[in-house]
Amino acid sequence: MAPIPVQRDTVQRPGTIRAGHAHGPRLASRTSLPGIPLAPSAARRFVRAALAEWTGLGVPAAVGFSDRLADDAVTVTNELVTNAVVHAGTTVDLVLRLEEEGGDEPSAALVLEVTDHHPARPVSGDESGGPGRTETEERAGLPDPAEYGRGLQLVATLAESWGITYRTGLKTVWARLPVDDWSGPPAPPDQDSVRRGLRAAEILAPAARRTERDDAVWDSRGAPAFLAEASDLLAGQLDEDLVAAIAGQLLVPRLADWCAIWLEAESGGPGAEPRLARVWHSDETGTEPLRTALEREPLRLPAGVGSGPVSVPVPWPAPPADEAPQPGARDGAALAFRITAAGRALGTVLVGREGVAQVPDAVASLIEDFVRRLGLAVGAARAYTRQATISRILQRGLLPSKVAEIPGVTSALVYEPSDDGVVGGDFYDIFPCPGDRWCFVLGDVQGSGPEAAVVTGLARPWLRLLSREGFGVGEVLDRLNRLLLDDAMEAAEAAALMVAAAGGQQLHDGSQSRFLSLLYGEVVPLPDGGVRCTVASAGHPLPLLLRPDGSVRPAAEPQVLLGVVEDVAYESQVFDLAPGDTLLCVTDGVTERRSGPLMFDDGDGLARVLAGCAGLPADATAERIRRAVHEFAEQPPDDDVALLVLHAE
Repeated sequence: MAPIPVQRDTVQRPGTIRAGHAHGPRLASRTSLPGIPLAPSAARRFVRAALAEWTGLGVPAAVGFSDRLADDAVTVTNELVTNAVVHAGTTVDLVLRLEEEGGDEPSAALVLEVTDHHPARPVSGDESGGPGRTETEERAGLPDPAEYGRGLQLVATLAESWGITYRTGLKTVWARLPVDDWSGPPAPPDQDSVRRGLRAAEILAPAARRTERDDAVWDSRGAPAFLAEASDLLAGQLDEDLVAAIAGQLLVPRLADWCAIWLEAESGGPGAEPRLARVWHSDETGTEPLRTALEREPLRLPAGVGSGPVSVPVPWPAPPADEAPQPGARDGAALAFRITAAGRALGTVLVGREGVAQVPDAVASLIEDFVRRLGLAVGAARAYTRQATISRILQRGLLPSKVAEIPGVTSALVYEPSDDGVVGGDFYDIFPCPGDRWCFVLGDVQGSGPEAAVVTGLARPWLRLLSREGFGVGEVLDRLNRLLLDDAMEAAEAAALMVAAAGGQQLHDGSQSRFLSLLYGEVVPLPDGGVRCTVASAGHPLPLLLRPDGSVRPAAEPQVLLGVVEDVAYESQVFDLAPGDTLLCVTDGVTERRSGPLMFDDGDGLARVLAGCAGLPADATAERIRRAVHEFAEQPPDDDVALLVLHAE
């Protein structure tokens, strides 16, 4: 998942005329963030970037910024933005101000303001001093408030003062952090402050390598910041092996010298062996020896072990007989943690430190919290994989294995389902019928997933049955429309519910998936060459007829969607497809392909591209249209792309 781009607006700079106010001149940066889970991460980046910019500008007060102040500002920002996202869910406005006060003892302070647009929602936290639990935690029964923010207790601890301001339609929570020793360059920090200080940039850098580890950084400030960043990195991954790889990089070397991650087989029985998904060592030369030692036998924890740490023997292999043991090579401590999600064991994490007798309790507790988040990420990745697998199976069963060849006509088909892990709503078919007729179909069910699969799985066989019974094009749509509105669909939707439950998918209102746009037609060869086409469009993008001279016109009239109105009589249009003529049929994944505010078919864009295909065979026409759709925007299509080309020989 890509991070939220943050736009920063610095409204005052040194050397400009600053407006007077009660607290003297000030610098301010502001941004707006969407009310989504990635907002806290974007807010943290924004604050660090603003502080770095002010320091670079040479602002006197900014010269006194310490690592501790920066980390406190980031932690407070994270808590306030998290509260706003969880409780309001609206756009969040963030303002960071630097206020200077003159006088005999000049001082300065950072002021953070976080504003949401839902003032009726409460702010998380127990103002009496107890740790607050959010409404989400209460509903979910979560004992650890770190998942959704620790409320205002942490803010009150770090801030000199804080408060809440209500305005019409807005609620602002602010916090004021004093800037220490701002009158000149800061003195060299003493050893105690270095030991205590949280250097988050170093701790969270993906390529961090440190020769000395300071466990004191995992205090009430460091641990929440690490867990918040870890949650951001793990949450957007949909592949369990990638989740394991990221987890290894987060653990080593920040919390351990080495780690290994086993993942249980999802569908394996009691005797199934766990898979060693990741081995990571702070010294790259130690990775392969560690892997060799671990591959001898998978680590298995006793059945009664919960999520807490379990001390296990260090798994380093003995050195060869002709070599002396390396100092510290087999010394150290190792802890194992069970990966769980929804009460199910998903694997095991093994972490180790070299040259120590035990892992500090605070670090073990932090790793335990981290492994909980790892379990959620692995569980989400597996749910996505299950859903994608079900979708692929459904897709193969819902689409024809091959389409019929029409005498005197060459056809080309492009079908590209969107890569969202769920079965698409587009479908197609070409099949022969009695009476020397060939029928073609291009449809699009509203929605996706199991609901759309049910409609597709019924509509395509119904179309074949009705066509082969000899009904005309308009009559086929009339009867299909009545079938979609019939109560018998309820049984099919119940089957969709069962499929969705097996894949862990959330279903929407099933009635919406009955809406179907359809382009249906039949082709009859003519004695003198070419074919006669009869087509009808029900709420579908209209087919386009291309003549050899490059002229393009719609080949059908627009009509209402199927499954919407009961008393409707569908009409068809008849035309001849002469040798050299081309008929193009598409779904709305083509016509409504977006590039910013524009769509591909704005200003008859599809017709213009098709006009340039005069004289091309069916497959070349289909490829040119497909390429134009993809090149219309930088990002890949977010909807199914389906198009059918019929070219009369």
